[in-house]
Amino acid sequence: MKKNGGRIETDVLVLGSGLSGCLTALTSAKKGLRVTLITSSRDPEESNTWYAQGGIVAEGENDSPELLEEDILRAGAGLCNPEAVRTLANEGPKLVNEVLIQEIGIEFTKGTKGSFHITKEAAHSRKRILHVDDATGRAIVDKLIQRVRKEPNIKLISNHSAVDLITNTHHSGNPLSIYEDVTSMGAYIMDKKTKKVKTVLAQKTVLATGGIGQIYLHTTNPEGARGDGLAMAGRAGAAIINAEFIQFHPTTFYKKGADRFLISEAVRGEGAKLRNGKGELFMKNYDKKMEDLAPRDVVARAIHEEMVKNGDDCVFLDLSFLKGKGVNIKKRFPNIYKKCLAHGIDMTKELVPVVPSAHYFCGGVKVDSLGRTNVKDLYAVGEVSCTGLHGANRLASTSLLECLVWGYKAGKDIVETIDSVKPKDFSSIPLWEDAGLEEEVDPALIYQDWVDIKTTMWNYAGIVRTSKRLERARADLDYLRHRIEQFYRRTKLTDNLIGLRNGILVALIVINAANRNKESIGCHYRKG
Repeated sequence: MKKNGGRIETDVLVLGSGLSGCLTALTSAKKGLRVTLITSSRDPEESNTWYAQGGIVAEGENDSPELLEEDILRAGAGLCNPEAVRTLANEGPKLVNEVLIQEIGIEFTKGTKGSFHITKEAAHSRKRILHVDDATGRAIVDKLIQRVRKEPNIKLISNHSAVDLITNTHHSGNPLSIYEDVTSMGAYIMDKKTKKVKTVLAQKTVLATGGIGQIYLHTTNPEGARGDGLAMAGRAGAAIINAEFIQFHPTTFYKKGADRFLISEAVRGEGAKLRNGKGELFMKNYDKKMEDLAPRDVVARAIHEEMVKNGDDCVFLDLSFLKGKGVNIKKRFPNIYKKCLAHGIDMTKELVPVVPSAHYFCGGVKVDSLGRTNVKDLYAVGEVSCTGLHGANRLASTSLLECLVWGYKAGKDIVETIDSVKPKDFSSIPLWEDAGLEEEVDPALIYQDWVDIKTTMWNYAGIVRTSKRLERARADLDYLRHRIEQFYRRTKLTDNLIGLRNGILVALIVINAANRNKESIGCHYRKG
């Protein structure tokens, strides 16, 4: 039987190089554990974190953990896990100071008096958001990757795709393993350049693979956010919860034929207003109290309704209100300004065309307060996980803080418990086998299958959902899943094929969850 690739043994395997993955890796490695950090990108800085513009929740003026809790619970529409909310509110701002500022050295933007510039975002009752201009995530992950590269106990492997998690019950050559508790043993990973699959065996495995936005036609997420970690966890038997809750960011730049990019909520936080195609300020018709700073699901649906009602392709952000507040647009939002200008829009003088796009996955692999899943020795941190913090809708800028808190706590738990874990016997775990796979991937088939997934999810399981749409989506995608699985079984492995297999499974996970939940709540909005 033909074997493919080699074999790596490590104490900790981390899949994903964003904030949560890097922090878990660093926290573990500093205590002497051998860590293997895998990223699918050529450039390890490329991650969901890198694209986070707005900022991270800290402690604002006249603020308290109790006030932050109230805001998170309100945005989450009654479905937040109270324990997770308390953990974040009490521990998060402290870790921002101790880890990001003091230890990692993140230089957050300062105001005129030399203190940190703190801004406000939607559904927050206080100004409490720290930021690095409009590229906060990029600044954080750049510093973290620098630390990772310098850490001798971390082996960083880029341009490798995770194929599947390895578990004792599924992959062991010992038939008696089926009587054991499901335990993570590592993962199979594919070198995207050579197409060789390596067997990485680990005492502890951490999923930090980011979101699922790429299953939608319009998204703010990078190309790699196709739900790989969620799909692998599901196949391994990990519990997945709250998968119907997909947060659509209200404002992404719109231009026909151009890629969408995020127009940070901080733009509205500083005072920008939304106008419809007639030039009317419309948010007061949907939320009289908070208007343009209403929770994201409210704003996204309002924009959707205005577009449908008026037959428009987009609505517009009016930044003229910022000038009256003394905000220097070019200085406050330099990257957004440059990207808009590259598409012919000067946001200091012109209205910015925007539409909603799939942005953040509030559900995920169910974890406890330390990031542990129901699969033994398997952790999940960051967007791939579901701590219950976000409930039915995420409060702005809590995502980076969640990555920080649970990345740190997972790393600490790994350090504290790994000595008590009986060293795994990897002798019965086989290397990857690819004998008999002779068919080459046809790019046209993969492209068309992705088009079907993205358009189906956007039209039938997007901002507004109905029973008929969800049933049609389930039937269409279930049929497509069988075809893709057959294709996968006989075709030589590529990254695109791995992603397609994962993408269709994740789409069905979302569809089935949305179908089961008949209640319209948070960012799961049903009309019949």
